[in-house]
Amino acid sequence: MPGEGVSAENVSLVGAVDQGTSSTRFLIFNAKTSEVITYHQVELKQILPKSGWVEEDPMEILDTTKCCIDKAVENLVGLRYKQTDIKAVGITNQRETTIVWDKTTGKPLYNAIVWLDLRTASTVEQLQKKTPGNNKDHLRSRCGLPLATYFSAVKLRWLLDNSEAVRKAVEEGRCMFGTVDSWLVYNLTGGVNGGHHITDVTNASRTMLMNLTTLDWDDSLCGFFDIPKSVLPQIRSSAEVYGELTSTKLQGTKISGILGDQQAALVGQLCFQVGQAKNTYGTGCFLLYNTGLKAVESKTGLLTTVAYQLGKNKPAVYALEGAIAIAGACVQWLRDNMGMISSSAEIEQLASAVDSTAGCYFVPAFSGLFCPYWQSDARGIICGLTQFTNKNHIARAVLEAVCFQTRELLDAMNTDSGLELSSVRVDGGMTVNSLLMQIQADLLGIDVVRPSMTETTALGAAMAAESAEGVDVWDLSAVMSSASSDKPSTPVATDIFHPSITAQGMT
Repeated sequence: MPGEGVSAENVSLVGAVDQGTSSTRFLIFNAKTSEVITYHQVELKQILPKSGWVEEDPMEILDTTKCCIDKAVENLVGLRYKQTDIKAVGITNQRETTIVWDKTTGKPLYNAIVWLDLRTASTVEQLQKKTPGNNKDHLRSRCGLPLATYFSAVKLRWLLDNSEAVRKAVEEGRCMFGTVDSWLVYNLTGGVNGGHHITDVTNASRTMLMNLTTLDWDDSLCGFFDIPKSVLPQIRSSAEVYGELTSTKLQGTKISGILGDQQAALVGQLCFQVGQAKNTYGTGCFLLYNTGLKAVESKTGLLTTVAYQLGKNKPAVYALEGAIAIAGACVQWLRDNMGMISSSAEIEQLASAVDSTAGCYFVPAFSGLFCPYWQSDARGIICGLTQFTNKNHIARAVLEAVCFQTRELLDAMNTDSGLELSSVRVDGGMTVNSLLMQIQADLLGIDVVRPSMTETTALGAAMAAESAEGVDVWDLSAVMSSASSDKPSTPVATDIFHPSITAQGMT
């Protein structure tokens, strides 16, 4: 909630754009205490042209970002702070979502294709046929990712094959490609009037085009997808000054941090040590495990990704990731499609009215199955229904479905890493549901640690921005060195959910 403080001398604030799948937000933090001073949020409309297709309007993404910045700054001034107290701005964003735009006009050439869009299933099939043995993991050694509908290069390949406007723009040297962070930075730093075409290593590592070792665009990967490097943004670290805002009420303020949303949550949860992990419960569900300076290639269907690089002269830190396409989205489905609840918050009360699902199981494969299966043609199912089944059982089955999927990720992560987690830190909108958190602890058999302030994704972007060289509002090095894997340190107080059943009790 917005703070009630009054501006003090030498107060240092930092802003964070949190551009997600379902909404855009701008949050303002106290750099020393991590307190959220104020924020503004606007929901985003999703465009669903066909079954399995999910798009968003890039101009709406940009306009809502500018709106949220201005409204949050107005709130700040109303709390008797000064907008000049904001020393820097960080950006965190939905990853893999693909945007192409015209270099000469600055306008989008197509709607943004959202990360969970399935239209590229046939593109994946054609690309996989190019690999020895029809192997979806053929590129893993370079980019850490399997061939799947999820990633940006496949979406860009689809656009080149199916949009005349995009194809023509590439031929004429007018096409610019980027994930949401690139689109925002380009426009917020001037657009056609000198805007910077950049991305950071965490977002670049989700395209299938960046080499995990060199941290640069890879000629062989670009050649495999037949994507010209001329359309790609420059890759930068996650914490450095990229430019200044040329519009909004924060004109002249430095943009100095970029992290993909899941990596931002890892930073915001202070998972700086090897073996620390966090799970974010949003539209999807994403479990990240810090593997340090070593990029661990998964043998169990997980992803190898860059966790962060907090400075252009700092080393990259890597993570194993388990990605689930549908988590909070299945609660929205209960609300919007099925009408079983009128608000997402109601599901906890509904599910708490029964002590089990009475044999009802829900598989929310609305966008296929991501980790560890990578099966794009899978579809959702509800089974085990009897005359006894009611909406309470279905609501509980929906919550359990999220937890069962996370259990699969944890098992795969333990296998790949050779280490078993003793606890996992959690964040995201669904974590306000204490029943969900207790079910998760029970099914994982380990402690689930929930911070009382759940804005860890935005906080991670703010931390990157305020620690960048040339901003230097906060020195992260002391925090990073004091983080301990056996005694979780978080920027705020936590609730801990302990397992209430044994492994034997689950069998």
